[in-house]
Amino acid sequence: MTRRDFTENDIHLALDGEMPAEERAAFDHWLHSNPEMKARSLRFAEDRERLRQALSGIAGEPVPYRLQHVLSEGRPSGRAGRWLQAAAAAVIFVAGALGGYGVGLWQRPTAQHDRAFVNSAIQAHDMYAAEKLHVVEVKADQRDHLLGWLSKRVGVQLVAPDLSAQGYDLIGGRLLPDAGKAAAQFMYQNADGERVSLYVTKEPERSQTGFKSVVEGSTRAFYWMDDDYGCAVAGVTPEKTLASIADSTYRQYLAAESR
Repeated sequence: MTRRDFTENDIHLALDGEMPAEERAAFDHWLHSNPEMKARSLRFAEDRERLRQALSGIAGEPVPYRLQHVLSEGRPSGRAGRWLQAAAAAVIFVAGALGGYGVGLWQRPTAQHDRAFVNSAIQAHDMYAAEKLHVVEVKADQRDHLLGWLSKRVGVQLVAPDLSAQGYDLIGGRLLPDAGKAAAQFMYQNADGERVSLYVTKEPERSQTGFKSVVEGSTRAFYWMDDDYGCAVAGVTPEKTLASIADSTYRQYLAAESR
């Protein structure tokens, strides 16, 4: 039996079926002797099942031709190429996850920086989504000014995605501080007055990730990191609706980047 020190990352490897067979017995022994980690493993498994259900509509979609092209011909050069390759991997990974394997990109955050980023997004959502008169600094009727201003301050070419297919319209946005740098928040609202927000910061030191999810109180957030920025979609809407909004946002950022 192979013995070594196991960590939370090994739980994901085991759930993804990627743990070496010679380590499995030792891992099972470690898991059963650590009630906290065993409970965490059960929670991750439950999260995976909920995400499968929430994303069931995406699973049936074909991988876009341009993304198949990226994968079939190897890694393209340039920033747009890196974006496409990452997106292609994410799309295929999600589709694969829903088909029954490889759910590793959809997992709880483990890195301290990821936690700080998504906590900021959730706190900003909770603070401003509840506002009646001062929800945003710049309203949606000044969309071009809003995008230009926030893009310049954050240091990333931002997109205020069209979420009308999910029933949400852009209200506007605001500039926020985030650990010594600038963050942009776009606020959306549906016909029932429910609000969701998109939070974006420049993250030049972060490596790419797939979607991750976290819940704080009654607020859920889906978030991901790309080449040089991070995005988080937060709200108290049903998980399936929020997942659809996150997916649409991701695709619209992908489309903007590839132009």
